[in-house]
Amino acid sequence: MTAELRFDPPALLAAATAQSGGLTDFGDPSFRKALEVLCDSLEREANLSDLGRQLLHGKFVELLVNRLRIEQFFKRHPEIEDEQIQAPIVIVGLPRTGTTLLQRVLAADPHLYSMPWWESRYPVPFPGEAVSDPSQRIERARGEVAVMVEAMPKLMSMHPMDADQADEEVMLMEHSFMAAFNAYVHVPSYMDWLHSIDEKPAYDYLKRVLKFLQWQKRQRGVVASRWVLKAPHHLLRMRLLLREFPGAKVIQTHRDPVDTIPSIASFIHTLWCIYGADASPVAAGQEWSTLMARAFHHTQDVRRGHDQPGTFLDVRFIDTVKQPFEVVKAIYGFAGLPLTDEAETSMQRWMEQNRRDSRGAHEYKAEDFGLSEAQLKRDFADYRAAYIDSAA
Repeated sequence: MTAELRFDPPALLAAATAQSGGLTDFGDPSFRKALEVLCDSLEREANLSDLGRQLLHGKFVELLVNRLRIEQFFKRHPEIEDEQIQAPIVIVGLPRTGTTLLQRVLAADPHLYSMPWWESRYPVPFPGEAVSDPSQRIERARGEVAVMVEAMPKLMSMHPMDADQADEEVMLMEHSFMAAFNAYVHVPSYMDWLHSIDEKPAYDYLKRVLKFLQWQKRQRGVVASRWVLKAPHHLLRMRLLLREFPGAKVIQTHRDPVDTIPSIASFIHTLWCIYGADASPVAAGQEWSTLMARAFHHTQDVRRGHDQPGTFLDVRFIDTVKQPFEVVKAIYGFAGLPLTDEAETSMQRWMEQNRRDSRGAHEYKAEDFGLSEAQLKRDFADYRAAYIDSAA
């Protein structure tokens, strides 16, 4: 059965139409070229395992069905288009730099919008599910997380999975098919193509889905002021992010790449082993080390040329861990937000319930991924000089 699953764009589109009950409007057509290039790369280069082929094929059909149903919601409720996405707080930084901790602490503030994992996984109400009651989606997402954690216990030490807690918006961007699909498998020609184009449609679609989610939240009585977003994905697309979200407040977290790059290589290789056959740890390490170096340099270039002061706030990992509330206060002052007693109490409660020492250690060796301390210091020399050595 799995061997018959092919990444054929017309067949995927047809499957989505059938699964959606005959819907045909996928919205902005820019995703079609991206889908075509990605499918070609998957078939030629990814060396998919049977499980990986099945999972990604199902994922693509789900993404396409979501697109169809999102357009249907916009037609039935044109007021969704009128939702205003105020200048968000956007946390950017590599895994293991405190981004998840920061986002989830801030998400404890009821005056900020955030997106729990269940909502990124299932942004569209199920057929027959009331917008005001997403309990079916929540329960299904909780079940999926439980299965993932049981199947891969070390996943929790790399990224604390929780269906009910804030997570990255990258899963929303995947609906444009212009996203970091190299997190799942090795797709070099697709990534080369992605880096050669203007990825504006991906950010346009992100904003569209955020409007949809914000509208849904308001139907559930959740009313806030601004979003708190988070994804390392934006580091290589900072110029686009600032153009799409004028006035965004960017919190850039910092930790020595000598520590973080091997960690992300380990995480990516773990994912590659799920989706690919005979995934190479060295290929994972080299690809993501190169990618993250490009990302840091891109953001540095944007920061040097950015003419609006007060856009970026730098936060050290050690400060997030050792004095999180001092960091939170700095962020609120930077963003011009009031830190209410209600928010502070909610944050304190979250931190008590989510202590870092309750998770196992993430163990790995840089050499396993073709990386060395000397190479990482060389490749990230400018970054380390600006943010690591200067702060030592």
